[in-house]
Amino acid sequence: MYGLTVATGLAGLSLDAMASVAYGPEAIVLVLAAAGAAGLGFTVPVTLAIVVLLAVLIASYRQVIAAFPNGGGAYAVAKARLGRRTSLVAAASLIVDYVLNVAVSIAAGVAALTSAFPQLFPYTVWICLAVLAGITVLNLYGIRESARAFMAPTVVFVLGILTVIVAGLLRTEPATVATGAAVSENARTIGILLLLKAFSSGCAALTGVEAIANAVPSFAEPKVKRAQRAEVALGALLGVMLIGLATLIGKFAIHPIEGTTVLSQLTEAALGHGIAYYIVQFATVILLALAANTSYGGLPTLTKILADDNSLPHRFAVSSQRQVYRFGVLTLGISSAVLLVGSGGDMNALVPLFAIGVFVGFTIAQAGMVRHWLAVRGPGRQWRAVLNGFGAALTFVALIVTTAMKFTEGAWMIVVVLPLLVAAMERIRTIYTRIDGCRGAGCVPAEPKATETAIVVPVSEVSELSREALSAAMSLGRDVTAVHVCLPGENITVFTKEWETWHPDVRLVLLEDGDSTVGGPVARYVADHFAGRRKVVVIAEVEPPAGWNHVLPSHRSDELERVLRKMNDTVVCHLRVQTA
Repeated sequence: MYGLTVATGLAGLSLDAMASVAYGPEAIVLVLAAAGAAGLGFTVPVTLAIVVLLAVLIASYRQVIAAFPNGGGAYAVAKARLGRRTSLVAAASLIVDYVLNVAVSIAAGVAALTSAFPQLFPYTVWICLAVLAGITVLNLYGIRESARAFMAPTVVFVLGILTVIVAGLLRTEPATVATGAAVSENARTIGILLLLKAFSSGCAALTGVEAIANAVPSFAEPKVKRAQRAEVALGALLGVMLIGLATLIGKFAIHPIEGTTVLSQLTEAALGHGIAYYIVQFATVILLALAANTSYGGLPTLTKILADDNSLPHRFAVSSQRQVYRFGVLTLGISSAVLLVGSGGDMNALVPLFAIGVFVGFTIAQAGMVRHWLAVRGPGRQWRAVLNGFGAALTFVALIVTTAMKFTEGAWMIVVVLPLLVAAMERIRTIYTRIDGCRGAGCVPAEPKATETAIVVPVSEVSELSREALSAAMSLGRDVTAVHVCLPGENITVFTKEWETWHPDVRLVLLEDGDSTVGGPVARYVADHFAGRRKVVVIAEVEPPAGWNHVLPSHRSDELERVLRKMNDTVVCHLRVQTA
C-alpha cells in the first residue's frame, strides 16, 4: 500500500484547514462591520496577526512531526510528556473539534449553495441535515475515499480561490456588486476589544493545522520529511489565501449581507456572476462536504484508541464487518445534527465555538513539546524548546482571548463540555479498573472446581414450553425445582390439578406474589435458598417472528432476567423456542 506524498497528504489531511477560508474571513468581517467602513479597514491587519500565529504553529508542528513520527498529535504528546489527565483534556478537545468541524463545514457548504441559489435559503436546516445524513450513512457502510480522490476537488478549490484573488487584484472596480439586506449589528467604535473579538473569530481559520502531525505514519518514506513539507505547504497556501481574500475585502468594501457569504461576494466582484462564479461555489460546497467527511475518519479512530485505553465504553472499539467503528460514526452524526438544529444551520453561530477546542489542543501540544525537549538530549534542543514555548504562550493567550470574547456567544458551552468530557472519561476508566479487579485480570487463577448446582425453572402454565424448559434443566443437573408465581386473580387450583395430572417428577414450589411482578418473588426465593451453591435459572419463552411481532409477548421473562442478573452467584439461561 502506497503512502501519502506531499500533494496527496495536502489533499487527504488538510481539507479542514483549506476549507476554513470559506468561513474564517467572514467571521472577521462580521465583527468589524459593527464599526462600519472604518472597522472593515482593519480586516487586513487582523488577518496578518492570524497569519503570524499560523506561521508559529506551522513551525511548532514541524517539531511535533519530528519528535513523534508515530502520529497522534496533541494526544500523543500529552500522553508521553504531560500525564494521563492532560492527555484526556487533549482528547476531549479533539472530540469537540471533530464534531464542530462536521457541523461548521456542512453549514458553510450549504451557505455557499444558498448564496448561489437564494431560493433554497429557507430550507437551510433541512439541507444541512440531508447532507449530514448522507455522509453518515456512507460512512456506516464503510465508504472510504482515498487521498487521490480528494485531489481533484482540492485543486479546483485552491485554483479557484487563487484565481479570485488574482482577478480581484487586477480589477479597478468590482465586476458585480452583490445586493441584499445588510446584517444588522449594534454600532460600535473601533477599540482593542473589537479588534480582539475579530481576531478570536478569525482564528477559526487555523482549524486543521494539526491534522498532518496526527497522521505521520500515513506518509511514504521518508515519512517525517514528507509530512514536514506538507505542513509547510499547507501554511504557505493557507496564509496566501487568507491575506489575499482580506485584501480584496478591503478593496471592494465587502460587508456582511444576509443570505450571501463573504466568499460569494468576493467571487462575484472578481469574476462576475457567470460560469466561473458557479465553479468556485460548487467547488466550495464539495470541499466543505469532504472536510466534514474527514472527521468521520478521525473521530471513530480516536474513540477506538480511547476505548482501548479504558477511557470510553468498549463499544467504541468494536468494528463492523466492513471495519467501521459504527458507534463512533453514529455518535458523531447525532452530535453534529444537534448542533446544526440548535444553530439553525448558521455557520456564524457555530464558528465562535470552534477555535476554543482547537487552541486547547495547540497549547497542550506545544507545552508537551517543551517538556520533551527538556527531557531529551541532542543538538538544537534549546532553540526548539524556545520555539515551542513561544508557540505555547501565543496559543494560550489566543485561547484566553477567544474564550473571553466569545463566552457570551456560546463559547461557555465548550468551557462546560470539555471538563465534563474529561470527568466522564476519568469515571469510565475508574469503573473499568474496578471491573478488571473483579475479573482478576493479569493473574493466573486457581483450578476450576465443580460445585453442586441448584436449577430453578419458573413455569407459568402446563404446556410444551414448560416441558422444553424442564428438559433443558434436567439435562444440566439433577436438583431441579419448578417455581410458579401466583399472580392476583389467578386460579391456583386449576394450575395445581394440571401439574398433578402431568406429574413431571419435578418438585413444584408456589410463590406468593408480593409486588405484582414475577422477578421479585423468584429472585427472593433463589436468594433465600440454596446457600453456598451455584444457582442456574432456566427461563423459557417463545420467540415471535421478526419485526413488529416482538411487541406481542408480555416480556415478563425480560423483567425476570434483569432482576436475576444482579445476583452474583446466579447464572441465567434463556431458552428461546422458535415459532414454526
